[in-house]
Amino acid sequence: MEQRSLEGEVAVITGATSGIGRACAEALVGAGMRVVCGGRREERLSELRTTLGEHSVATVKMDVRSPTDATRLVETALSAFGRLDALIANAGVGAYGSILDHSDDTLATMIDTNVSGTVWPIRAAVPPMLEAGRGGDIVIVSSVAGLRGGADEAVYAATKFAQVGLAGALDRELAPRGIRVTTLCPAGTRTEFAMGKGRTPDMPALATMLDPKDVAGAALTVLRQPRRMRTQLWSMWSMSEVG
Repeated sequence: MEQRSLEGEVAVITGATSGIGRACAEALVGAGMRVVCGGRREERLSELRTTLGEHSVATVKMDVRSPTDATRLVETALSAFGRLDALIANAGVGAYGSILDHSDDTLATMIDTNVSGTVWPIRAAVPPMLEAGRGGDIVIVSSVAGLRGGADEAVYAATKFAQVGLAGALDRELAPRGIRVTTLCPAGTRTEFAMGKGRTPDMPALATMLDPKDVAGAALTVLRQPRRMRTQLWSMWSMSEVG
């Protein structure tokens, strides 16, 4: 399979200040793309822009739960770089434990961040992609929890099932108009995810999990596909984790 060149194309990434989001930013810039990185932590956004290069990276301090912030993210891509070719909807939060273990606020934040925080950036990104007429890519970073629920992650799994369902419906809606929708479903990945909420930095299991760069590599592969094809869903596991 030949690979498309991504030189000069533009992507926006949510949750870009750490983990999978940051790895995606690094991979895309390395492939010649320009990226707009969205995240909550301003100091990390500033460091990311310095590290990857101000000519290739713009940043937006944002909350994905806000439709206004999602619009600002997309508008920044258009004003800074003049186009938008891809969205990587990566921002998400999680916590392990029984459905009875967490506060109402914790569960509400998880639902709003993972579900609404995926919908709003997509709604902002689709119109300029359609208007440009070049096609585009929406890549949703979900989880294997969205393919099969597990104990002690019921609400988190529900949000990830919602992302998978959203992506499947959007694929049917947008593929005829040239926009590809892909869901990436990684298993356990060495990130800050759920740290202090079921994970600890000294957990032995972290050493055998996927690396964020593994997931970023999958995102890059999806974007490089020739325009005649699309990947709808990609699940991935470390060799040591039982599926």
